[in-house]
Amino acid sequence: MRKVLLPTIIFIATILLVLRLFYLQVIDVTLKLKSDNNAIKISYDYPERGYIYDRNGKLLVANQPSYDIMVIPKDVKTLDTIEFCSLLKITKEEFINKIAKAKVYSPRLPSVFLSQLNKKEYAAFQEIERKFNGFYIQKRALRDYQIAYGANVFGFITQVNDKIIEKNKYYNSGDLIGRQGVEESYEDFLRGVKGVKYIQKDKYNREIGSYKEGKFDTIAVQGKDITLSIDAELQKYGEELMINKRGGIVAIEPKTGEILALITAPSYDPAILVGRQRSKNYTMLYHDSIAKPLYDRGLLAEYTPGSPFKILTGLVALQEGAIDETSTFFCRHGFSYAPGRFMKCHCHGGGLQLHRGIYESCNTFFSSSYMKTIDKYGNPPKGVDVWSNHLKSFGLGQFMGYDLPTGKKGSLPTSKTYKKMYPGWGWSSKTIVSNAIGQGEVLMTPIQLANMIATVANRGYYYTPHIIKKIKGSVIDKKFRTKHVTTVNKKYFEPMISGLFDVYNLGTAHGLNVEGIEICGKTGTAENFAKINGKRVKLQDHSIFVAFAPKDNPKIAIAVFVENGYWGSRWAGPITSLMIEKYIKKKITRTDLEKRMLEGSLQAEYNKYLSKPIVDTLKSKIDSGVKAPTIKPEVKSEKPQIKQKDSQGN
Repeated sequence: MRKVLLPTIIFIATILLVLRLFYLQVIDVTLKLKSDNNAIKISYDYPERGYIYDRNGKLLVANQPSYDIMVIPKDVKTLDTIEFCSLLKITKEEFINKIAKAKVYSPRLPSVFLSQLNKKEYAAFQEIERKFNGFYIQKRALRDYQIAYGANVFGFITQVNDKIIEKNKYYNSGDLIGRQGVEESYEDFLRGVKGVKYIQKDKYNREIGSYKEGKFDTIAVQGKDITLSIDAELQKYGEELMINKRGGIVAIEPKTGEILALITAPSYDPAILVGRQRSKNYTMLYHDSIAKPLYDRGLLAEYTPGSPFKILTGLVALQEGAIDETSTFFCRHGFSYAPGRFMKCHCHGGGLQLHRGIYESCNTFFSSSYMKTIDKYGNPPKGVDVWSNHLKSFGLGQFMGYDLPTGKKGSLPTSKTYKKMYPGWGWSSKTIVSNAIGQGEVLMTPIQLANMIATVANRGYYYTPHIIKKIKGSVIDKKFRTKHVTTVNKKYFEPMISGLFDVYNLGTAHGLNVEGIEICGKTGTAENFAKINGKRVKLQDHSIFVAFAPKDNPKIAIAVFVENGYWGSRWAGPITSLMIEKYIKKKITRTDLEKRMLEGSLQAEYNKYLSKPIVDTLKSKIDSGVKAPTIKPEVKSEKPQIKQKDSQGN
């Protein structure tokens, strides 16, 4: 056996080596093409990106032709630099710098010398292109936006950088790639497949035809069209309502998890990030650290949720048996939860049960319910963790898995949170009672709050929010068709929904109802602090509203945040009612609300906490590329006592 083993191994190894050599030399011509690189020019044919449509088939994003001047440094011969620079409207210094940069990338491979020429510039250069050896035109496709809104939804396309090229061999210098929004999330579908042509050159570097008669050439494959779940008209209307305001709106179809509108304010026209001015315009947007138009507040802004959080406080208390529908707490226009600790309340007072507690937004009722939930286990850490786990089943405190490339997970406290906050001494439900009314350590993004109210609309389940509805020739990820069921029993949602319905009929949103639509909603106000140039400043409260409609078989669930918008029914509430009516009726009957919201502005409020020199010079700083003063929202609320300042009973 030993005598046979060694010869057998040698024989098998020899056979494998011969087969590998045969494959490399006869079958696989990749190495051959690389070795002949000096005699072969590789030319790419760039496909059009896939078109983007809204849920109703409206074309949102198409393509327009663009032309890049490419350069192969080693092929550049003596040329009339003055004529060349004059034609392209660049300086000699720019010419020298661009050539030097191209040489660093590769003397032998093409790279972009000047990008995104328009048709007139392209025609002028094409006429005398033959005079400039080493330069040639590469046709590409840029985005052509059919609408002037939805910039945060789409994202934009830009040239790849060296890191991307190194990481992904598909891309070469000058290639375009999607960044932010659906352009980034669905880049692999939208970009298509480049076509490749191998062109034979002679010893004088002249092109003499296709290599091997085009045997190895491939054709470009256009990117796949995608259909978004966005309703374009609703998106447009929401952005109009948010002019001169800051905040976010997220609307979801409850039964599917499809995002109907994703609005951040302020925003910008997506067309300004296309063409030769893209870089300048992006820089202007990037350096605006006051309005932050590139900051998607619907996905990234983490706010204390305020009174809408009482919905979850009540549901968890019902599930844990801490209260039932008849549980009664007496409110004296506030809640005294510890010696010297008093939480104000603006309900009508007296004895309240769940139904009235929700439509009058009673702090006493929900603070008492929260404390009974935590105290049920006789061990605050245990009670907090049980409470926290219920909230996780609503998608809180975690990245939700939606199909957009940016987001924040918010904050959901556990016993570990409070052990770190209060080391060395005990804490109890009284210490953290501000969680009950959404003013504690809980932070939520607008999309999380919209998903929460969609879950309530569904009586206890949700689908992961997503912005894709259809991909031509493909199927969407199955995770968007997977139902997530909460830990709260379905039966407890009905009494909560009954109270939310009367928010519009008897409670804090009684003037915001829309005839013919049964809306369930909840107003909210959250205290707001920020650090301005390093100093802690109290700002005007945020206005918050969540709602769904109709009450039965709901078609839309929505969350609206308006920064510095006072109380919930002042700004966020009217915007919510208008958005719901626009989606369900396709027209507006509450023209009184519409006029007030379209013409209303909070810009004066935003300017209050800026010094006059900053206000006067902000535009010039942005235009010149100087970084504006930093304004950073403070994410930690005052602890342990929070006095909710909601004069409207939110």
